[in-house]
Amino acid sequence: MYTALTVASQTERFHRYIIRITCNGRPFASKTTTSSRKLIDNGRGLTPPMGWSSWNHFACNIDEDLIKQTAQAMVTTGLANLGYKYINLDDCWGELGRNSLQHVLVANPVKFPSGMAALGNYIHNLGLKFGIYSSAGNYTCSGTMPGSLGHEQADANTFASWGVDYLKYDNCYNDNIHPKIRYQAMSDALQNTGRPIFYSICEWGDQQPALWAGEFGNSWRTTDDITDDWESIMCIADMNDVYAEHAGPGAWNDPDMLEVGNGGMSYDEYVVHFSIWAISKAPLIIGCDLRNMTNDTLSILSNAEVIAVNQDPLGIQARQVRNYGQRDVWAGPLSGGRTVVLFVNKKYSTEEMTAFWSDIGVSANQAVQVRDLWLHEDLNTTMTGNLTVTLLAHSCKMFILTPTS
Repeated sequence: MYTALTVASQTERFHRYIIRITCNGRPFASKTTTSSRKLIDNGRGLTPPMGWSSWNHFACNIDEDLIKQTAQAMVTTGLANLGYKYINLDDCWGELGRNSLQHVLVANPVKFPSGMAALGNYIHNLGLKFGIYSSAGNYTCSGTMPGSLGHEQADANTFASWGVDYLKYDNCYNDNIHPKIRYQAMSDALQNTGRPIFYSICEWGDQQPALWAGEFGNSWRTTDDITDDWESIMCIADMNDVYAEHAGPGAWNDPDMLEVGNGGMSYDEYVVHFSIWAISKAPLIIGCDLRNMTNDTLSILSNAEVIAVNQDPLGIQARQVRNYGQRDVWAGPLSGGRTVVLFVNKKYSTEEMTAFWSDIGVSANQAVQVRDLWLHEDLNTTMTGNLTVTLLAHSCKMFILTPTS
């Protein structure tokens, strides 16, 4: 369970925010004012990135064959055609020590005998993009390979030489150096390479990176690590929602990778998970075994209508606009004057819910056509004023409202 308790307020540069306690007792910011900070301009992430990461399912158990098979599966399942492009290696890909002469990072020769440049070429030849991992500390979080603290430019140059397109940059073994210093150092180094690399700041939400990380990176973790269970998903969704107004094209809130297909939740719960991530304009980074997906898993991850909400060029993160005690209504604007609405029933019983036009930013007398994104059908009649649905326990319904005139 989680609670929300206002305990303090403070001002930092252009930002005003109120600290609350939620979920597991970690502090985070409540609704904040519009940010006036400068955003990074590296041409990456104009829509949230889509792809796959090794960590959630495989952790350190990765090798060259697994990555190649996953890249092949991304193509053969049709996911690549839907926009999933990044194949991201997470922790444990490298040797414990650096090269003794150049002091550069070295791939584990047993796990990756062809080397990272060759692996990057393989991924690129499939029409995909190559992602890699490091940490803004002395070691990565597994403790099995060096971090990039103090070696930012050398490591950025190495990544660029390998053809890397995406860097996830973690927060372990950081010598208590302020994250702004550490994450800016890698940001500058990546830009100095001249190669456009999507920069994913994985600071765990510790120092509220949504309030500052847009100057340095294309996305930033707003929360601690996700786990494959309902309580984790709901907790993280609520925490990430707080920072909605700080997200936009080129700079996204990141509530962590998807757990869809890893087996810890029901089909309906995974639909909720995917729907909230999509409407929140979160990176859609798959975390399951693409080589062995069930039909249900593939059907969730390949819902083109829900993906289109995530990739909408307007780039505005939807918000939780109403809460009926574990029954939430989310809504946000889309391009073309449309509105997306998501109903989520967190309760263990069947519930009725209503979204009122006044809550979701639609004019009171506006008639709309309603499209159900999971049933892939239009409602038979236009709606005016409100929309009411009935939801099973731990399930959701997602709609696009299009003005009729």
